[in-house]
Amino acid sequence: MSAKGSELKRVRQSIKSKDRNKTYNSKINTIIKKVKSTSKKEEALIFLNDAVKTIDKVASKKIIHKNKAANKKSKLYSYVNNLK
Repeated sequence: MSAKGSELKRVRQSIKSKDRNKTYNSKINTIIKKVKSTSKKEEALIFLNDAVKTIDKVASKKIIHKNKAANKKSKLYSYVNNLK
């Protein structure tokens, strides 16, 4: 069977939302890389604040799940706390 009306609309909607969400996911990934690329704790704390703000903003828009956001923040905090 071929695709009909509502199925085609759903495909169009998912493509749009995928494009929208891609920018936010890219922002998260780049800010996490900034945090992990620093070796000094002071610099990492500055980047960590930006990362937490970005992750919370994306989670509030329901682009990522709140538990995934909490998991990402937890891993970043543990990484920064282990720096010397």
